[in-house]
Amino acid sequence: MRIGGVIVVIWLVIGVIASYQRGYFTQSEVNCAAFGTVLVTIVVGPLNYLGVNPRIECEVPQPSQ
Repeated sequence: MRIGGVIVVIWLVIGVIASYQRGYFTQSEVNCAAFGTVLVTIVVGPLNYLGVNPRIECEVPQPSQ
């Protein structure tokens, strides 16, 4: 059980590094799509280095005037 936890932590750390290298933490605009892309990139982790490039697209309805 302990080895599984270590593997998960290493996996997520690699995902954070991949997100940082792609410049996701330097974006000043935070919206649904940007936040989702960062989360998916962190979860996908090492697969980013194999060519997986996750992107999230979402549309938030505009408030009525």
